[in-house]
Amino acid sequence: MAAKSQPNIPKAKSLDGVTNDRTASQGQWGRACCALTGPVVDIVTGHARLSDIWAKTPPITRKAAQLYTLWVTFQVSSPCPGVGTQQVLLYTSLPDFCHKFLPGYVGGIQEGAVTPAGVVNKYQINGLQAWLLTHLLWFANAHLLSWFSPTIIFDNWIPLLWCANILGYAVSTFAMVKGYFFPTSARDCKFTGNFFYNYMMGIEFNPRIGKWFDFKLFFNGRPGIVAWTLINLSFAAKQRELHSHVTNAMVLVNVLQAIYVIDFFWNETWYLKTIDICHDHFGWYLGWGDCVWLPYLYTLQGLYLVYHPVQLSTPHAVGVLLLGLVGYYIFRVANHQKDLFRRTDGRCLIWGRKPKVIECSYTSADGQRHHSKLLVSGFWGVARHFNYVGDLMGSLAYCLACGGGHLLPYFYIIYMAILLTHRCLRDEHRCASKYGRDWERYTAAVPYRLLPGIF
Repeated sequence: MAAKSQPNIPKAKSLDGVTNDRTASQGQWGRACCALTGPVVDIVTGHARLSDIWAKTPPITRKAAQLYTLWVTFQVSSPCPGVGTQQVLLYTSLPDFCHKFLPGYVGGIQEGAVTPAGVVNKYQINGLQAWLLTHLLWFANAHLLSWFSPTIIFDNWIPLLWCANILGYAVSTFAMVKGYFFPTSARDCKFTGNFFYNYMMGIEFNPRIGKWFDFKLFFNGRPGIVAWTLINLSFAAKQRELHSHVTNAMVLVNVLQAIYVIDFFWNETWYLKTIDICHDHFGWYLGWGDCVWLPYLYTLQGLYLVYHPVQLSTPHAVGVLLLGLVGYYIFRVANHQKDLFRRTDGRCLIWGRKPKVIECSYTSADGQRHHSKLLVSGFWGVARHFNYVGDLMGSLAYCLACGGGHLLPYFYIIYMAILLTHRCLRDEHRCASKYGRDWERYTAAVPYRLLPGIF
């Protein structure tokens, strides 16, 4: 990352104008990205061919390959001062220190959930530390060091996309080969007999290399989510470079999404109990999704605002901010209630009262009978997945920050609605199979899945 900051370019004449030569190739693709209907209509009507669109797409470059390799390597390893060429692994071997001075933060060595085969994995929780160190270096560069331009991610956006795809497919393929020939836990492997399903959804439950490098935790949390806020900062820097200022819409997107990202790392230990870690196997769905889909789809609003700056009225901006904050509050409090209920085995207060529960039992794969409790108080008495409502409110806020000039920024809320509805149904199918009649009693007590009175 030795590229120096470039001289200031001529400022754009209008909201959509890009007058500089340095971003010409990126601008062409960016306009196509921000007006997806145009190329699609041209292809359908015969005015353009796929080869025409392909010809305008920037290829992978050596610079992008070096940047991406350095980025992923940095998320795995960091130079240790005073130890010469020795590397201290940022993810696997650098002990977490944040939990030692941040009250309420849970980091360091933590246990995950019991796998279907009865394995309890241990994890080195240090994602917040990695996020803080990464962003500290980013801001130090932007204000003091000037090793590279803050717009470097945007300036190499499409070449970096090719690099992310290479890593995504390489990791997914390696995970499949590993599952067949040298799995971490053979008892937790799942072979369906369908090669493509095995590749898509994964064979191994928790593929690992060595004692600490866990594929699921690393690729779910790093490098994609750490990059999320850096990408948004790069987009903000580019908007300022092109248009002389950063709009309040861009500020809102950066702030609201940063809250979500920081929350993820603050609650990384809680994440070990979520569906991604507890139930999904690691294949293309997670491997490619974490490397490509997450950083490129989840930052769509920031990319749009680079080319189409939106300055919101004060009431609109306040409304978007409140929607995002209320959504975050529901999302966090609902998840906290469930986590508190689990940790205390129901011996806690939810909304100031002793929680109501549904006693249930289930039989594990080894034939053992287990007893459990399902929470029907707090947000979990409003709907069975009310935490997703908060998530959707936050997602909608990101989109509303972009105004109503184009449908493209709203693809995110459409995708999240489909994703969370599908996840809701998938989780319910699993619970119905697991708990049987006890689940029927639970659904009778909490009749709505997501939205009270609707669904």
